[in-house]
This record gives sequence, structure tokens and C-alpha cells, in this order.
Amino acid sequence: MKMKLSVMALGLALFATGAVAAPPPEPGEVAIEIYRIAPGQQEAFLKLTALYDEANRQAGLPPRQLYVHEDGASWDFIFIQPQHNPPGKSKLVGEALDRLKAPRGANFFLETRKYIAEHTDTAAIGPTTAADYLATVTH
Repeated sequence: MKMKLSVMALGLALFATGAVAAPPPEPGEVAIEIYRIAPGQQEAFLKLTALYDEANRQAGLPPRQLYVHEDGASWDFIFIQPQHNPPGKSKLVGEALDRLKAPRGANFFLETRKYIAEHTDTAAIGPTTAADYLATVTH
């Protein structure tokens, strides 16, 4: 419950400050990842993340949206990205990761854990609006 409230609070704060652009007409399933990084490992974590964003770029996908902590709660970074790649794109991302010599599989798990103190993620639908989401409700 605490995580859901934190994600909702983040969304409301971003909306209130104008940091969130108008939503696209068709929302999709997104992954929201929240990271608290081990002390002194923020730059190394971002460099590794940039490598994976480059693989996305090479596969014709956008980089994940990054939000950097400024004040308040204990997280360092939040990423928002599509929950699933479009058909055929996962293979292209994998090929790009191989070209970039980026860790994959168990190596990815072990490498990223060097930098992470705490990590949570959740799946969501969005971006959307209250009115658009209510239009999907059936009674």
C-alpha cells in the first residue's frame, strides 16, 4: 500500500508542477521502477543504465524515462518504460546488448546488484487521464 501511495504521490507531484506532458491518446502498460542506490554508486549505475538505453536506441526504441530525486523520499531514480517491447524488438535489443558487451541474464543481475541498495517495481496503465480511464469502466 505504501508503494502505491508513493507512486500516486509522484504522479500527482509531476502533474502539479507541469513536468508531465499531455498524455498520448492510447495509454499502454508501463513498468515503474524505483531505485535507491548504494552510497557512492549513482554515477556507475547511470553509466550502466545509459548502456541499456543505447541498446534500446539501436533497436529503434526510446530510452526509458528517468526521474532523478531532488528532495523528499529516500529513492534516487525512477524509470518509467513500456512494460513490453513491440513484436520483434526484444531480439534487436538483445543483439544491440551483445554488440555493446552489456551484461545479460545472470550477469545482468549480478552486475546491477553492485549498485542497488533497494529496488521496487510495479506495472501500471498510462499515462492517461481520470476521464479516459473512467470511460473504460463497465457496469
